Amino acid sequence: MFVGATFYAFEIPNYFDWIVKKTEHLKGLKATLTKTGLAIMYFNPLWIARHLLFIKLFSGEMEAIGWNLMQIALWSFVVNIPISFIANYIIQNRFKLKWRFLGSAIFSAIMAIYYALSETIFS
Repeated sequence: MFVGATFYAFEIPNYFDWIVKKTEHLKGLKATLTKTGLAIMYFNPLWIARHLLFIKLFSGEMEAIGWNLMQIALWSFVVNIPISFIANYIIQNRFKLKWRFLGSAIFSAIMAIYYALSETIFS
């Protein structure tokens, strides 16, 4: 909750604002796909690895922190692309800007469970 209320609460709304600014000149399918793609790019393997790092830090499992978290994050990201695409399409293209952080927070909470399980699934 601490990370969500600090790092993510600052980063994600600002990134979503940036997406709006970067895509305001686009229309139609190009705008839709660009917004969705940019959102997926934010939640990339490095972001997932950082999330896994926070889980390890707050769990007191310092010895489990290593490059293996990047490998787990990469597989987690690749397998998750279809689900992420649909969720981010909905968040970026169907939600008004003021509701995108909440939509993303709900999706991220669900995905946090998946990321935590990713270590078991992909290691």
